[in-house]
Amino acid sequence: MAQHDEHGASDGADAPDGGDAPGPARRPRRLPVWQESILLLVMALALALVVKTFFVQAFYIPSGSMEPGLVLNDRILVQKVSYWGGGDPERGDVVVFEDPGDWLGPQEDVGPGNTLTSVMSRIGLYPTGGHLVKRVIGVAGDVIVCCDDDGRLTINGVPLDSSDFTRNRADCDGPMVNQCRSDWEVGPVPEGSVFVMGDHRDDSADSSFHICRNPDTGCEEGDEYVPTDLVVGKVLARVWPADRFSVLHRPEAFDALDQALQD
Repeated sequence: MAQHDEHGASDGADAPDGGDAPGPARRPRRLPVWQESILLLVMALALALVVKTFFVQAFYIPSGSMEPGLVLNDRILVQKVSYWGGGDPERGDVVVFEDPGDWLGPQEDVGPGNTLTSVMSRIGLYPTGGHLVKRVIGVAGDVIVCCDDDGRLTINGVPLDSSDFTRNRADCDGPMVNQCRSDWEVGPVPEGSVFVMGDHRDDSADSSFHICRNPDTGCEEGDEYVPTDLVVGKVLARVWPADRFSVLHRPEAFDALDQALQD
């Protein structure tokens, strides 16, 4: 006869005919190692693709047009969160954007060098090529003039002191138009567009370089503006070379400009 303790639990000595005492719980079957590895790899690639699409993407600097801050072959991270929900680039932002039309030179329109790096770039694991990096100077409604008596750009009549973040051998802040031989003016910047320039003022094929001064030469008016829907995101940091790692900050000159425009 089965013995019962004071709580009514049986010791199982008299199990019913044909029955067995309960055995240990079965462990769930595990995937083979190779299948588990493939699953983890697929999940990692999917996560990398999501991060690239919505949050952060790696690029490299294709030319010297953003010196002295960013130099040829620097690796940068671009964040996309700032422009979520209809947010637009602001004056002073360094942005990465797709070519709006024949802006890229042959040396700049070079992507990853082989099949592996090409695949890695598509999922955000390798810097992407074929894009441009410039600083936003004017936004919708702005009128940009070069230059005042000190050679500075003015935005809506307010001078921009760019001496702290630009490199320039010329006598004015917009030499790519006509080598400072005469003043020039553009704007108002159309809605949904920005006017951008490289920090290396006399070595950047930027918005000022693409101003259509004479339509008879075959250029089109408006080519100097970059549609905001081509902007990938704002440069967050330079991550390589490691000894030059730095987080990019908006120059104080643009804070002073914004304050003057509000006064």
